[in-house]
Amino acid sequence: MKNDECTIYFITKHGKKQIFRKGKDGWAQTSSRGIVRPCTAEQLLSHLLPALASGHVSIRVEPDKNKGIKILRKAMVKQKKK
Repeated sequence: MKNDECTIYFITKHGKKQIFRKGKDGWAQTSSRGIVRPCTAEQLLSHLLPALASGHVSIRVEPDKNKGIKILRKAMVKQKKK
């Protein structure tokens, strides 16, 4: 799985969510209020590592359904051509 094929969710014990996704223009962070901000890979790590160290945040990584389907279709087409 590649970076642009998944979504990273940070969920606090109070239920607030931050969502990180990689698009064509780089990473983007969506706050629990719905505010979308561009961010770099370094900024993503600076959010991720302290959250992992503290243990107060649940981190979930999920594959994007549409992108996963496209990848499977490409693989199937390649196999049929062989």
